[in-house]
Amino acid sequence: MKTIMKIISRFWIFAIIPLLSSCGYNQMVSYDEAVSAQWAQVENSYQRRADLIPNLVSTVKGYADFEKETLTGVIEARAKATSVQLNADNLDAASLQNFQAAQDGLSSALSRLMVVVERYPDLKANQNFLELQAQLEGTENRIAVERRKFNEITRQYNTYIRKFPKNIVASIFSFDKKAYFEAEESAKEVPTVEF
Repeated sequence: MKTIMKIISRFWIFAIIPLLSSCGYNQMVSYDEAVSAQWAQVENSYQRRADLIPNLVSTVKGYADFEKETLTGVIEARAKATSVQLNADNLDAASLQNFQAAQDGLSSALSRLMVVVERYPDLKANQNFLELQAQLEGTENRIAVERRKFNEITRQYNTYIRKFPKNIVASIFSFDKKAYFEAEESAKEVPTVEF
């Protein structure tokens, strides 16, 4: 009788292993890790931008009559943007919106700085400033690319955990839907261009 029980228990073990391997848990872990890794790339791009700003501000400060209010706005926006930290494990819509609002504030301050720079031909001709401006533009492009990749990987993850029967396994193991980067409401409005 013991021999029969051993055979039956071994049979069940070999029958259950393929079922467990196809439940999708391992793939969910892989997708979750991919989302976290891509989030790290997004943060890396934002950090690169934050690291360029002190050099940009130092270069611009060299022009004595430059608007201090504009520089102060950039410095404050950078401080706010770098103080908002978001963990890859907590990528819900509210946290992502808060992070994005801080980053948008910094983008806005940098845009104002670039507009004011137009009034200073000597500054626009400064080689350090031109190099920093080019690096900043490149970084903004990197941010856009990394955010797009993040949204693609997040879509892949979200789709996978919502499909049946994977959604049952996802629910059991608390694989929650991740938030996407979304455009601001103001970005949906068509800008008015006047000549």
